[in-house]
Amino acid sequence: MPLWQRLLITLGAMVAASFIAGLIWNNIFSVGLPSYIAGIVGGVTALPVWEFLKRIGPGKKTK
Repeated sequence: MPLWQRLLITLGAMVAASFIAGLIWNNIFSVGLPSYIAGIVGGVTALPVWEFLKRIGPGKKTK
């Protein structure tokens, strides 16, 4: 998988995880999620997603 595809998928996962964490936080505490916590959630999400995408490796091309 090319680098740009891994970057886009990882970025999407980070944004989605931060957004979902913000919704959960808002429902529990009725205030917005602090930006530094959203950044931590996104960063922690990015690590396993990036490693998973690296493990998939290049796809096998068939002729």
